[in-house]
Amino acid sequence: MRRCLQLAALGAGYVAPNPMVGAVLVYNNKIIGEGYHQRFGEAHAEVNCIASVEPANRQYIPQSTLYVSLEPCAHHGKTPPCADLIVRNKIPKVIIGCRDPFKQVDGKGIEKLNAAGIDVNVGILENESKEINKRFFTFHTKHRPYIILKWAQTADLKISSGTDNRLLISNEYSNRLVHKWRSEEASILVGTNTAVNDDPELTTRLWIGPSPVRMIVDMDLRLPSWLKIFNQQVRTIVFNKIKHEESGNLMYYQVTEDVPLVHQVVNALYYLNIQSLIVEGGAKLLQSFIDEDIWDEARIITSTKMIAGIGLPAPQFNKSVFSASSYLHDDRIQIFTPAHK
Repeated sequence: MRRCLQLAALGAGYVAPNPMVGAVLVYNNKIIGEGYHQRFGEAHAEVNCIASVEPANRQYIPQSTLYVSLEPCAHHGKTPPCADLIVRNKIPKVIIGCRDPFKQVDGKGIEKLNAAGIDVNVGILENESKEINKRFFTFHTKHRPYIILKWAQTADLKISSGTDNRLLISNEYSNRLVHKWRSEEASILVGTNTAVNDDPELTTRLWIGPSPVRMIVDMDLRLPSWLKIFNQQVRTIVFNKIKHEESGNLMYYQVTEDVPLVHQVVNALYYLNIQSLIVEGGAKLLQSFIDEDIWDEARIITSTKMIAGIGLPAPQFNKSVFSASSYLHDDRIQIFTPAHK
C-alpha cells in the first residue's frame, strides 16, 4: 500500500479534479504490475497497473492480489468502471486504502467487487490514503476547495513595505518551492493591490508542472490590461461587482457586496469544480480567510535576516496549530493548520 501511495503522488497537479490513485498487483509476494492515474481523462491506476503486467506473468493475474489506494470506481465517467475491469480479470482479492467519498462511487465499487465474490479488505493505511487526497476529500465532504494560505514575511513580521516599492522577502530557493506548490494546486488567488503593485505572473515558470487557474479580486475592474495576469496564457478569473462574462482564457465572475467575498469565492470554486486554492496575498485578503475561518493550511516563509522596520504587518491567526518547520538557506518555512481541524 505504501508503494501505491508513492505511485499516486506522481499524479500531483495533473489529475484534478480526479483523485490521485496508485495500484499494485502482487503474485506470490512479488509485484508483477503497477500503475497510477497519470492525467485527468486518461486511464485510471487499475487500468495502467493491469496493462503493465508482462505477457509471461499475465497467467498469474487470476491468482494475484490487487492493492489500490482508493476504492475502485463503479460508474462510467471519462473512463469505464475499474471495478468491472477487476471482475473481468478474475482478480480474487483486493486491498483498498480508503473508501471514495464521491457520491457516484462511495461504496458502490466495494459492493460490486463483493457481489462478484472478490475478497475485499478496506482501510489499510487509511489515514495516509486520505491525506494524499485531502483536496479531493475536502471538496466532496465539505463542498468547498481545499484552501492553502501562503505568505512571506520579514524577521519583524512585515509582509510588504507598505509602499509601491516591492519588498522581495523570500530567497531564490524558497521562490522555487513556491512554484512547486503552485504546480500542485488547481487555482491561485491574489488581491487587487498585489496584482497592481507586484505585477505577478502567477505561473510555475520556476518549476516543471502545470500552472494553476489564476484568480484576481478586482471589484471595480480598475486593473490595467497590460498586467501579466491578463496575458491569456493561463485561464484567469476576475472576481468583480460589475459584469459576468467569458472570452477565451479570461472570465469575469460577478460577485456582490452584501455577502463576504471569501464565501462567494469559495462557492464559485465549488461551482466551477476547482478543488484547491492557494491564496498568495495580499495581507487583507489573507486575513479575511483567517477571520472567516475558511482555510485548511497556512505556509509561511520567514526571512531570518531581513528587517523591514516600517511596513505592512503580516496576517494574524485567531487560533492555529503548528504542524511543521524547515529551512531553505536563510528562510524558515512553517506550516500551520486550524485549531479545530
